Amino acid sequence: MAKISLELIQQLREITGLGMMDCKKALIETDGDIERAVVLLRKKGLAVAQKRAEKSTSQGLISAYIHPGSTLGVLLEIDCETDFVASTEDVKTFAKNICMQIAAMKPLAINPENLDLEYLNKEKDIIKAQLKESGKPEAMIEKIAEGKLTKIYSEVCLVKQPYLKDDKRSVEDILNDLIAKLGEKIVIKRFARFQVGVHGEDFFTI
Repeated sequence: MAKISLELIQQLREITGLGMMDCKKALIETDGDIERAVVLLRKKGLAVAQKRAEKSTSQGLISAYIHPGSTLGVLLEIDCETDFVASTEDVKTFAKNICMQIAAMKPLAINPENLDLEYLNKEKDIIKAQLKESGKPEAMIEKIAEGKLTKIYSEVCLVKQPYLKDDKRSVEDILNDLIAKLGEKIVIKRFARFQVGVHGEDFFTI
C-alpha cells in the first residue's frame, strides 16, 4: 500500500472541496492514485445525492449578485434540509458562484426537464431538418438529433453547463460534491436574471 502523504490529501481536497478524512479514505481505497480517488469521491457524491433525493428541503437561502455597472443582476434560491447547512460558508459560496454563473452563462432553465417545450421542439425540428438536408439516413437522424440536444442542454440548462470556475466539470458535478460534503439534499430551486434593456427575463424554477 502506498504511503498517503498529507500533501496528497491536501491536493485531493483542493480538487474536490471535501474533508480531510474523506480524501484520506479515498486515497487509501485507490492506493494513492489521485485520479481514481477523484472519480471515487464523485461517484460517492452522486450516490449521496440519489439517496437523499426524496428528502424535503424546507430550509435554504436567497443569494443575489449585481454585476459591476449595476445593469445586470441575479436572484437565486438554494434549498436544503436544515437551516444549519443553509448558513454554512460552503453553501453561501456555492450560491454566490452560481449567481455569477447565471449572470455570465444565461441559462434558460435549471435542468432539461424544466426547459420550455416549445423551445425544445423548435430546436429538435431545426436539427432534424438540417440532418435531413445534409443527406443523413432517416434511421440515424433521431439518434444524431438526441446527441445534438445533449449539447444544447449543456448550453442552456444550468445544471448541465460547464462550471464557470472549472469548465471540465458541470454545475451538477459541483452540486453533488457539495451534497456529499454536507450530507444533505441541496437543490437549486429557482433563479431570476435581470438585465437592463432586455425584456422577458423571469423566474426559472424546478
